[in-house]
Formats: sequence, structure tokens, C-alpha cells
Amino acid sequence: MISFLDGKVSEKQADRVVLAVGGIGYDVLVPSATLAKLPPPGHPAHLYTRLQVRDDAMILFGFSTPDERGMFDSLVTVTGVGPKLALAVLSVLAPDAIRRAVTAGDGAALTLVPGIGKKVAARILLDLKDRIGLGGEAAATGPVAEVREALLALGLSAQEARDALLVLPPDGDRPVEELLRDALRSVGR
Repeated sequence: MISFLDGKVSEKQADRVVLAVGGIGYDVLVPSATLAKLPPPGHPAHLYTRLQVRDDAMILFGFSTPDERGMFDSLVTVTGVGPKLALAVLSVLAPDAIRRAVTAGDGAALTLVPGIGKKVAARILLDLKDRIGLGGEAAATGPVAEVREALLALGLSAQEARDALLVLPPDGDRPVEELLRDALRSVGR
């Protein structure tokens, strides 16, 4: 297994990067968020990777953080989500945003990803709830769920509430009141 690559960026394209490591150019598929963080060609870069071996190809997937790679690993275990769809999810949503969507049971946030409909979003919510450490009770009563309910009660639309939740920090140690205040500031209320 290839766990990471350290080398120089040789090429950058829309969904991939070629990383020159020890005289070999590795073609690595990356989410758009990772591509945006990479330096221009000729500069050193570090990618955390996953190797997929198929009958007809060996494909490297690259990520800027171990957290992105871990979320990729979780997403590809979901029925109906392959590596390319998992990359698409990580191109649209950061790992923390995916965790918040799973915690809040917010399938609509996942349907923002091209290629994910309501059925696949529901499957992701169901399968990831246990895999990323958010069991049923924690998801139903956690601080993010409380903030979401409060935002909806204050008259925000579901989309506005989703957008407001995306700006919240991933730590769960802060009181619900502070999280709600931050969420309301993000929507200008």
C-alpha cells in the first residue's frame, strides 16, 4: 500500500496531479479542495494516498490531510459510493461538514454533490452514522442538532440552516448558545 507521496508537482489538471517522486511521475486523482491547496508545478508537495487495485488498472487517490483520506475510506464502504463519487463528495464538502450532515441527519446537504440523489444520501447517512462514531442517540441530541432545530424554529429555511451549520467549528465542547450565536452571525441575523 502506498500511504503517502513526497515529491514535486509536475502537472496539475482539473481532477488530478502528477507528482514526481524519485524520477517516477505518479498520476494521482484528487478532490478539488486538495488540488486548490497544492503549490504550482515545480514546487514540493505532500499527498496522503489510497491505492485502488482493479483488474484493469491501479489508481492512486490523493488527499491533503489524513482526515480527508479517512473520510474517503469511510465513504467508499457505503453501498453505491465508489472512489470517484467519494472524491466528488470531498470536492464539495469538507470532512467536518460531512460529519455535521451525518450528525444532523441532513441528507439534503449531501445531495448538493453531483451524482448523489436522495437514496444514496440516505444510505450514506445510515452507513456513516456508526462508522464515524456518531451513534443514533448522539446524532439526535448533539449540540449541532440542537442548533439546527433552533435555527429552523427561528424561521430559517432548511438551506439557510445547513449553510449556517457549515461555519461552525468541529469541536463539541462549546455550549449550544455560543454555537447558535456563531451560526446566526454567519447568516446575518
